[in-house]
Amino acid sequence: AFCRGRIVRVPKGPLIRVAGTEVAIPCSVSDYDGPSEQNFDWEFSRDTDFVRIVSTWDSTFTSEEYQKRVGRGDIKLRRSSNDAVELVIRNIQPADQGRYKCSTPSTDATVQGNYDAEVQVKVISDGLSVSGSKARSSTSLRLSEGDSFKLRCSATTTSPEHTHLHVTWQVRSGSSWRDILSLTHEGKFQPGPGYEERYRSGDIRLDTGANDTYRLSVSQASSADGGAYRCLVSEWVRGADGSWQKIQEKSVEIATVSIQRTGECSWWAFNVSVTERDSLDLTCNITTDRSGIFQAEVMWYFSASPDDTLSDAQLLLSMDHDSVVSDSTLISLSHVDRNSYRLLVRDVDVEDSGYYFCEAAIWVPLHNGSWHKVVERTSAPVSVVVTALEPDYDVFLNASKTPKFSDDPTELNCRITNVQDTEANIRFTVSWYYRQRLPGDDAVPEELLASMDADWALLPGDRGRERIQNGEIILSKKSADTFSLRIQWTSESDRGDYFCVISAWSRHRNNSWVKSKDVASASVNIFWATQDYTLTVEAVKLKPFFVAGHTFEMTCKVSSKNIKTPRYSVLITAEKPLADQSSPNGTTRIISLSQDSVVRLEDWTDQTRVDGVVLEKVQENEFRYRMYQTQISDAGLYRCVVTAWSPGGGGMWREAVNGLSNPIQIDFQTSGPVFNVSVHSDSPTIYQGEVADLLCIVTMEGMPLEPDDMSFDVSWFAVRSFALDREPILLASLDRRGIVTQGRRNGSSELSLERISPLEFRLRVHGCEDHDFGNHYCLVTPWVRSATGAWQREPDIRAKPIFLSVKMDVLNAFKYPLLIGIGLAAAIGLLSCLIGYCSSRWCCKKEVQETRRERRRLMSMEMD
Repeated sequence: AFCRGRIVRVPKGPLIRVAGTEVAIPCSVSDYDGPSEQNFDWEFSRDTDFVRIVSTWDSTFTSEEYQKRVGRGDIKLRRSSNDAVELVIRNIQPADQGRYKCSTPSTDATVQGNYDAEVQVKVISDGLSVSGSKARSSTSLRLSEGDSFKLRCSATTTSPEHTHLHVTWQVRSGSSWRDILSLTHEGKFQPGPGYEERYRSGDIRLDTGANDTYRLSVSQASSADGGAYRCLVSEWVRGADGSWQKIQEKSVEIATVSIQRTGECSWWAFNVSVTERDSLDLTCNITTDRSGIFQAEVMWYFSASPDDTLSDAQLLLSMDHDSVVSDSTLISLSHVDRNSYRLLVRDVDVEDSGYYFCEAAIWVPLHNGSWHKVVERTSAPVSVVVTALEPDYDVFLNASKTPKFSDDPTELNCRITNVQDTEANIRFTVSWYYRQRLPGDDAVPEELLASMDADWALLPGDRGRERIQNGEIILSKKSADTFSLRIQWTSESDRGDYFCVISAWSRHRNNSWVKSKDVASASVNIFWATQDYTLTVEAVKLKPFFVAGHTFEMTCKVSSKNIKTPRYSVLITAEKPLADQSSPNGTTRIISLSQDSVVRLEDWTDQTRVDGVVLEKVQENEFRYRMYQTQISDAGLYRCVVTAWSPGGGGMWREAVNGLSNPIQIDFQTSGPVFNVSVHSDSPTIYQGEVADLLCIVTMEGMPLEPDDMSFDVSWFAVRSFALDREPILLASLDRRGIVTQGRRNGSSELSLERISPLEFRLRVHGCEDHDFGNHYCLVTPWVRSATGAWQREPDIRAKPIFLSVKMDVLNAFKYPLLIGIGLAAAIGLLSCLIGYCSSRWCCKKEVQETRRERRRLMSMEMD
């Protein structure tokens, strides 16, 4: 099994250290119990016995031999964490060579693992020597930019151990030292931060020479290379665990180098302003203190911001040190004299505005005939502003079409006038704006309807985007100087101020277009006075007197005001003495004629007279209604409901106003019989499951009729409430042909409807349920045969309702549940008795063995 316990660790020895240096020996503990912060004791042994050095928790732990060194701080403990410390020995001596033991007092519940660890420390003599070159020891060098210099240092070691040297060249410019180039103890070259590129290009090298010398070579020195240089050498040894350990370090300052600037770039001017289409002339002057042969390399740059770096700027032209100029059409670079270089930009435009600067480099010849760049400078940027040539023109806006009514078209023309100072490289575009006019002086922001870009592409605004896509707003260019806006159907929300903005665009050298000027027109107000629509409808009956069976005819004449090119739709309605069940408001919609002359039957349900009503258009404002073979049931008030429509957007019609005509009455004078209807039931209160009988009795007064000359349509309705405040429900109907139709029902009860005599009709509800209660009535439509043999429909007659109550039969309701309950209780009782008997008979039987008693009589005392 795996057993965990306390583990104390020290580095694997031996540890090789140099006399006179500071030594830090770490010690750590893990896998322990108790508090997180652990204590440590250090002891030292040269031979066999250990001497106590220092402790983290016991101040009296130190032996007399080490009390002075511990008191001076030459030996101390430095805690790095709760479970780790370091034994620090300053200025270690050969006498400190030996074994060091680190131990930890136990805080564990059980003793497991190791509580101490030892490491061997070996102290060697200091054999490292570092010095500068005799010829250039602690010297000062004054150089110019672009020069080269070399520095040397010597480093040797006489250590008895196998050690490696690590050499680093450093420079100090200020208070801190920066690494330039190193030769590591593993034999690798390592450039310092910021020197990687110069090391790869060979401008900085580190070479080894005879007598353990290390030479630093720097080419093309710049002002950043100035400062104090030193050689830093450290000695490394490989430990027992295979890792490299630095045992000591020494340095020596070699020289102080100062770098002087050798060249500058300057301008004749700092801010330049030129006019579009003119030429831009800039000169870059180079000053240098170099004598002898040299050549200059010049590069011109352009930037939109003065803070842009050289990598972000655009290279315009360049001239190398052989005076070879890069090719360009509109830009030229010339060498004016030995130190001046001229940049000429012809035909400038607005996009040439920005910041210009030049970069110059000085090249000197080498002994082998090649050229070497010694210095490079960049001038301060100069600001160049190119003033655009703005055309001069005016803008005039007028309305060629103004609306007088809603949905009239509106057309606006935006014209460019008095055009001056324009060239072939100028083009015009338009932007249309709308501003709502509010009462008072309230400022309202304008809304963009549409605009054009430099290529005359249409860009719809938020207000006009949908209508432009639908073709309701049309934008066009009628001529070179005229732009048009047309609203096909102007609405009241379009009333307000309109203005246009003409933009002038200039073409640049790269064929791009840049806006140079905007001119806005005066606003044009679109407004029309609105008046209320007026509609008058007059109905006229053409035949004053007629009898049943004849044709009824009426006309409707319409007149309107303030409606543009109206069209009319007509609806014929009837108000009858007894309203139809489908018309709760008492009005029946008969037939309609739309504004597009489409005829439609509305609520006309008489299948025998489908073609009995006709509605036609006589004139634009006159309509005629005919009803053939009128019947007594057609009696009532007839009206014309007229709706006026005006043309809307997109060919649609918009409803303007409604009108209602005067009523025309149809009244029949008859001498026939008068029918009455009543409902009767012998038992209006019944129990659930019984049959309810309801009789609908028709009585007749006046002139008697033969049974064959009369017929009836009978319909039964129920209202499931006490106060008749709900919609009636159709139960069943029997037409005059004897066809029975039943309504839809949710209960389990059934209905039957029959004619038991010429004037009596019976409704039966079989197996009544509680939801069959309510007010029940019948609706009778009499039909009478006239002398001509035609059947005439009489007005509908509604009977007074009778309330049907459905009660529950308590005895029958509880009879079967009681019988079932008693039977179940008896069965369960018998089953319980049977289970108890079986359990006592077989499951709980226990045999008891009694001890047999001996029956002996007591002997008498005399016999004993």
